[in-house]
Amino acid sequence: MSINIGVLSIQGDVQENLLSTKTAFDELGIDGKVADVKTPEDISQLDGLIIPGGESTTIGQLSLINGSMKVLKEKIENGMPVLGICAGMILLSRTADDRVVGKTDQPLLEILDIKLERNSFGRQKESFEAEMSLDSIGIPKFNGVFIRAPSVSDVGSDVEVLSKFNEKIVAIRKGNVIGTSFHPELTDDTSLHRYFVNLVNTSKN
Repeated sequence: MSINIGVLSIQGDVQENLLSTKTAFDELGIDGKVADVKTPEDISQLDGLIIPGGESTTIGQLSLINGSMKVLKEKIENGMPVLGICAGMILLSRTADDRVVGKTDQPLLEILDIKLERNSFGRQKESFEAEMSLDSIGIPKFNGVFIRAPSVSDVGSDVEVLSKFNEKIVAIRKGNVIGTSFHPELTDDTSLHRYFVNLVNTSKN
């Protein structure tokens, strides 16, 4: 049975995630397709969704305008697996403050009970790469690319911490929802995309 994964294509690293997901399908030998999605109609057909890195305020506001926020929230709450990357993790959170400007008035899906700080590691010029470990999901080593990355300062009882960097939480999971501060689509290592594809495949079957 073919699975259908979408990459929310309002703004951000859409093409890189499409390519990483296609590669993951090929490497796993799983029958599936991945496409960029934008409208509520597109999203309603999905088995899994990647919300890419980008500008979280823009993604949230445009999703609100075209009506996809409501469909997104309903699909996720009904069990659709989601991978939220950087801005995507911010969009999934309940609260998001900025390290510089403080509280932000941006649309959020409020799926993850986490306290999150935007731009936690600095602005664009402070971007960096670091070796991560996500042992609990079978990825002992991963090269994390951090670009204006958020971090999680606190998690609710139903949220699992997957990885930390310099004592800051940078990857979390709640059931079928995964959030990362770093950008897995900007490396040649597709292990996180493979994990997500397997999660979608298991969820559907």
